[in-house]
Amino acid sequence: MRKELQIIVSILLLLMLLGCSDDRLPKLDQGATILAFGDSLTAGVGTNKEKSYPAQLSRMSRFEVINAGVSGETTRQGVTRFKTLVDDLYPDLIILLEGGNDILRNYPESETKANLASMIKHASGKQIPIVLIGVPKKSLFSSSASFYKELADEYQLVLDDESISDIIKSPSLKSDSVHFNQAGYQELAERIFQLLKSNGAID
Repeated sequence: MRKELQIIVSILLLLMLLGCSDDRLPKLDQGATILAFGDSLTAGVGTNKEKSYPAQLSRMSRFEVINAGVSGETTRQGVTRFKTLVDDLYPDLIILLEGGNDILRNYPESETKANLASMIKHASGKQIPIVLIGVPKKSLFSSSASFYKELADEYQLVLDDESISDIIKSPSLKSDSVHFNQAGYQELAERIFQLLKSNGAID
């Protein structure tokens, strides 16, 4: 009887662990601020800033989404800017979409990963959750570079490693070979909105 009870308790504990996801995001309170950090895909190159994904996400979510995108920026350049912005703004949530320029310029993946890890650790030290958006490798039909998933696994982050690679394969959603048009940024905003919703950050 005692052994059966131990088995039942073990099963219940296992079910509780399976039901709890380390990747879920804390619910954003009214008036919360989201920092959208990245390069040209965050800045909205290919359309105007009001149609960038952060602007469209702000309208969907009704939260302030700060567009901190700088076109052409590499992760090497972004590390210091990221830390300064986080320290100054202290946002409630960060969406990190950077690394595309490193990939285009053939920077070592180890360097890009280390720079992104530095950003993630800085935010984690302040208990600010991060949503990581993966960027594909240079081949046309590739999926996101593997280091995004490695970082998400290591730091227990919510990861979207499909949206950028999916959108970039659709000519109707692009303004040029690497940037989106208004419809493309809307698609990205909708995907991120659903990701935040499914992970508990918004209702």
